[in-house]
Amino acid sequence: MSLTLKQCQETVDEWINEIGVRYYSELTNTAVLMEEVGEVARLMARLYGDQSFKKSDEQYNLADEFADVLFVLICLANQTGVDLTDAFGKNMDKKTNRDKERHANNPKLR
Repeated sequence: MSLTLKQCQETVDEWINEIGVRYYSELTNTAVLMEEVGEVARLMARLYGDQSFKKSDEQYNLADEFADVLFVLICLANQTGVDLTDAFGKNMDKKTNRDKERHANNPKLR
């Protein structure tokens, strides 16, 4: 399935209204986002870092954890009126203008 950011925002909004009953408050969703990011971090530390897996970690799936983060982030964007397509485009322009020479001239990246 290939979706645009706009379609993702619409899909999440439909799901929330049809199945999820309503959005959690923005503050609750911010806390949930931090929790989900923590789950990604824990899994990354075990897959790519120095920590070993515990029995309780074996059920985790990195792609699913990334999707959980994306879902909650989209919820927050919908709740706060952020158009992620527009925001992402502007952010990429900002990064390109700010960093186009900085990264190319960084000897640590060679």
